[in-house]
Parts: sequence; structure tokens; C-alpha cells
Amino acid sequence: MKKVVALFISLVFVFSLFLMGCSSDKNASKDNGKSSAKKVTITIGSWRTEDKAGYAKIINEFEAKNPGIHVEFKPSQNTEYDTILNTQLKGGSGPDIIQLRPYAPGMALAKAGYLEPLDGIKGLDQFPKLMLAAATGEDGKVYGVPLSVNSAQIFYNKDIFDKYKIKEPKTYDELIDIAKKLKKNGVTPFAFGTKDAWLLTMSHAIIGPAFYGSDFPEKVKSGQAKFTDPEFVESLKAMKDLTPYFPKNYTGLGEVDDRTLFATGQAAMYVEGSFDIEPVRQLNPDIKLGFFNMPSAKGGEPTITTWVDSSYGINAKSAHKEEAKKFIEFLTTKEFGKLFADTFNRISAVPGVGTKDPLVTALAEASEKYATPYFILTDFNDGNPTTKTVLTNDLQAMYLGKMTPEEVAKDVQKSADTWFKPAQ
Repeated sequence: MKKVVALFISLVFVFSLFLMGCSSDKNASKDNGKSSAKKVTITIGSWRTEDKAGYAKIINEFEAKNPGIHVEFKPSQNTEYDTILNTQLKGGSGPDIIQLRPYAPGMALAKAGYLEPLDGIKGLDQFPKLMLAAATGEDGKVYGVPLSVNSAQIFYNKDIFDKYKIKEPKTYDELIDIAKKLKKNGVTPFAFGTKDAWLLTMSHAIIGPAFYGSDFPEKVKSGQAKFTDPEFVESLKAMKDLTPYFPKNYTGLGEVDDRTLFATGQAAMYVEGSFDIEPVRQLNPDIKLGFFNMPSAKGGEPTITTWVDSSYGINAKSAHKEEAKKFIEFLTTKEFGKLFADTFNRISAVPGVGTKDPLVTALAEASEKYATPYFILTDFNDGNPTTKTVLTNDLQAMYLGKMTPEEVAKDVQKSADTWFKPAQ
């Protein structure tokens, strides 16, 4: 009897252990399910290293409404971004969400099959077609949600202008007079370096219209004008003629150097895009920023250069496309547009979204009234190498004394002739 009782107790004990094991397995399975749901991580690739802190705030808002998704903003240096991204994509990897260069460079990724078409993305239909053109492929499909509308102009330090009783220039000659006065008083007129070549085409897009006018881009696109025409050559000469008003050793200075010179009051003016307002203020929160439209050298209307900046697309090889789509849809909302505008003091591409910053508001109003296109980016960013790249490299060579403005113009036209067909 004792043996029977002992055997029964043993069986009960073993069976209890078995039940406990099953229960543990079920609980572990549930815990693992919850844990894995929390660990779905999507990454964002970008060239905006200076925006990392701002995106942390935006990502927190998204994650609060999407607790199963964790988002990581992983930017690279702007001069290295394209190389790093292309290497990753060719290897079948890369970020889940890709910040796309506007127009042709970004759409080259779509043509290569690296991007997912954004068919069915909620909120995409609210963007004007002209804005979506920055991320529309040759197949007519949209591959990116527009992020912002940029303007490029000359910023100035209000305190320095006030100190020397300088007013915003109304003509190009007045701009040169301002530069001369500042230099005479020991102030560097322009924070300007030529080390980062990409800045030179944008700077030319700001200064150039003073000489070739706001109608020149359409004339080139229609075949009525060429890059070798006198007004375009004159715009290149003007770029070169500004060198006496640049900092010492300007050929060795890049964007970070330019920004630092301006933000710290060592230079009075800054030829730059609206995307650099926040980085300047981060360096000097007390700086009083002003801007002026580019005054004409020919007696015409002033201009301010505008274009759609980057878009965000989805990596076609992403393992988390559904989660990436949720973030992409978030980018189309007014909630995101407002967060973006207020966080970075930039003009959001989301229609109907304003900004609380007076400077950015003034830029937006000027852009509506005096806009001229950054047409070397929007319409001549094709070819191999692209015509924009040719102008970029040639401008750098011009500042190094290796090319004349006439040679630059001929080289740019030669590049365009290899691929560009004027609109009929």
C-alpha cells in the first residue's frame, strides 16, 4: 500500500511539473510576442546630421500613437550620404525610409528599382502636382512624400547692418557698395567658401538671376537661350568678381566654416538656403537674422530662388514596409507639417501649414511673390555626369583659377547638348 501511495504521489508531482512547463511555455510565447512587437524597428536615412535632435521630438510623437513601431533617425554627412546610400542599396540593404534628393537624382533610385511606389498612401493626393514632380518617376508613379519648400537668398546680421547704418540693397550696385563699406570697416562682407562644391550651384542660383533675369530658365528650356549667352556668362563673372569680399583662404572653407563665421558675427552676410536658419540659431540663439531678395543688376524685379527640397520614400528591400508606410502616411499629416515647421523653422510642404517664426513667414511670402526656379537642379540634373554636376565642378575650378567664366559656360552647354532636348 505504501508503495502504491508513493507511486501515486510521484505521478501527481511529475504531472504538476508538466502543467507548469506548459504554462511557462505559453507565457513565454506571449511575452516573446509582446517583446517582438515592441522591437519592430525602422530606420530613416538622411544627410541632415544637424536635424537629429529635432527628429527625436517628431519620432516621439509618432511612436506615442504607434507603440509597436520604433523609429531610428540615422543621418550621414551630407557629402558622404549619396555614396553610402548607393553602396547599401546595391548590396540589398539600406534604411527602411530613404530621404530622397529632389528631382532626377532621387528618381534615379526609383528607375533602378530601389524604391517602393507610394500607391494608396493616404494624404498624398493633397500635394499639388508641381510639388510631387520632385519625386515622380519616369513611369509617372510617385515615390516620395515632399518634405519642404526651400528658398535661397542672402541672410544678413541685423546688428552689424545697424552698427554701420546699412539698409537692405534695392539694386545690385547697392549690394556691392555695402560689401565695400563693410570691408573698409574691417568686417568680412560674405561668409563664403568654395570647398563644398554643391554650395556653389545654389549660390549661383541666388546671384545669377540678378544678371540673366527670371525669364531665362524658361528660355533655356524652350531652346530660345543657351548657357553660352552673354547674360549667363555675365552671371558667372559676377560670382568671380565677389571674391574680394570673401574671407581669407575661402577656397579651403566649407559650409560649416561659413555658418560659424556668420553665426559668430565675423561675417555680415551669408549666401545660403532657408534650411540653415536653425543651425545658425543653434550656434548663436541671440543672432538677429534678416534677409533680402536678390536685387536686379538690370533694373528688373528682385528674385528669390525656390524649389521643393527632399522627399521621403520607402526602400523596396525593406523588411518592414507596412510599418514604414505608417510613418510615410504620418508625413502627409498637418500634425507632422506643423511639428516640422515649428521644430526646424522651415516651410513645410504639407498644404495649409504655416509657421510661428516671423522670418520664415516673411520668406514664404517673398517666395510667393518673387520666386524664380533653381532650374539647374530641377531641369538640368540629368546626363552623365549631370549638367548640374558639370556646373558645380566648373565653378569650383573657376574659383581655383583653372577655368574662366566663358569656359565654364561652354562646358555647361556642351554637357546639356549631350542629352537635353528643348521643349516644343
